[in-house]
Amino acid sequence: MDAVKAVQYYTNRMVSDASGMKVLLLDRETTPIISLVSTQSYLLAKETYLVDRIENSSRDTMRHLKCICFVRPTDASIQALLDELRSPKYGDYYIYFSNILKKSMIEVLAENDESEVVREIQEFYADFYAPTPCLFHIGLVPSVHPLFAEGHSWNPGALGRTVQGLSALLLSLKKRPNIRYERNSVMAQKLGQELEYLMSHESGLFGTKAIDTHAQLFIVDRKNDPVTPLLTQWTYHALLYELIGINNGRIDLSHVPGIRPEVKEVMLSQDQDTFFKQSQHLNFGDLGASIKKFVEMYQTNTKSHHQIESIADMKRFVEAYPEFRKLSGNVTKHVTLVGELSRLVAERHLLAVSELEQSLACNEQHNSDLKALRALISNAKITAENKVRCAILYALRYERAQGNATAELKQLLTSSGVDADQVASIDVVLRYAGVSERQSDLFQNENLFSRGRSIFKGLQGVENVYTQHTPALAEMVEQIVRGKQGLHWQERLPNLDPKARPPLLGNENGMHNQDIIVFVVGGVTMEEEMAVAKLNEKFASQNVRLLIGGTSIHTSSSFLAELSTTFFP
Repeated sequence: MDAVKAVQYYTNRMVSDASGMKVLLLDRETTPIISLVSTQSYLLAKETYLVDRIENSSRDTMRHLKCICFVRPTDASIQALLDELRSPKYGDYYIYFSNILKKSMIEVLAENDESEVVREIQEFYADFYAPTPCLFHIGLVPSVHPLFAEGHSWNPGALGRTVQGLSALLLSLKKRPNIRYERNSVMAQKLGQELEYLMSHESGLFGTKAIDTHAQLFIVDRKNDPVTPLLTQWTYHALLYELIGINNGRIDLSHVPGIRPEVKEVMLSQDQDTFFKQSQHLNFGDLGASIKKFVEMYQTNTKSHHQIESIADMKRFVEAYPEFRKLSGNVTKHVTLVGELSRLVAERHLLAVSELEQSLACNEQHNSDLKALRALISNAKITAENKVRCAILYALRYERAQGNATAELKQLLTSSGVDADQVASIDVVLRYAGVSERQSDLFQNENLFSRGRSIFKGLQGVENVYTQHTPALAEMVEQIVRGKQGLHWQERLPNLDPKARPPLLGNENGMHNQDIIVFVVGGVTMEEEMAVAKLNEKFASQNVRLLIGGTSIHTSSSFLAELSTTFFP
């Protein structure tokens, strides 16, 4: 199961099926879907000489070109297509929709194709974003599709878009999975029900057979683990998301002091960038050594290219030049990115902040945590955002602790100049994911036995003090695949269909030959993506393949912003 390859397969079909010179027209949403998995050089190799937006009415007429249209089946995109067909700018049209098309839409398109330029209409199910092979998301943006309506309930538009995205993923992977959902989540259950209804209604696409007992879809809720999106992540890919920001594979560096013009905007692609593929999951300490080796390799290659003494040397240089130029660009890009990350880590004192975050997330030591948090809030060098994040982690862990000091911390934040709305986000998160809302004993501090487990867990070896935390989702998946605590997981993740007979959770031999998709209502994080990538390696011998997705990809700031619109006190 590879989300990137699923979209690449459809992209390749689109630009390969129609031979000859062509133009590719995309809409607002399919543009980033394609740009995440494809490159301009690849499209050029397939004779696609122009890529444009279908909404752009000022395009030139070029009847000698064929036109590939890849759009979502939305009212806006259908209208743009109708306008195009009434006054076609190209010779032949091959139209591909990213999801299931209503029969009425096909009829309307046929009625407006008066010039008879449409040669083909197909459904290619690439209606989701695939940043990495084991990660996909629906791309819900609060300004376009707010997730929540009121409290823990779906905004109808967000629910519809999520069902479309998930169904497209399943169709692209040719899966009809058994669906399980977190028992305490109305939103997870509702999503499962809507998805199951669609699969039954579209039996021609999903098949009329019973569900695939080798495919599982676990729908979980972000509210059961609000800690992971609040922590500073220390792997390369996650740091780039958190500190600089990645927008569909693009990184805007125009705001960086003294930035060179050629790196004001850079692209990240595992397919085109070997260093990034190898280094994306390295922690910040190892990243420094890795970038040093990368630069040294480049310097070695540069010296060898300077020795051109014969026609044969020149020929070798010319043949290697494109790769050399590519290497040069990647070195410049990553040195710039790592340099900016280092600057931000130092400027925001993130090592000190992260040490406290990890302690609050992983260890039960109320007095020392409170003392350290008071000092952090009083430190003028720490940003307001980081002070608030640590206060939220404290409020979540010690919500029911004797001597809870959340009220005092809020006063201390206010007196240190933190904005009132930021201080209020502490109550926002407690309303959304306080102990009364969560299903699990997230901090293992609810009773004597779990506190004991928490103490011993803290004694186990970890990579370093900044990477102690393991996402709850990763622990859940690992226990299920290993066959641990079966009754607990059967209870926590019931089947959507009580009559279904999928493999029981908790088989003592563990799971084998299973495709497991975990979908997080409320957004997924890059720490969870890394954990799933490592679990894929660990369980490859059991033929277990894992894929993780969410309504969006969250950083700490986007997570709090999404909650603030609904759970504001």
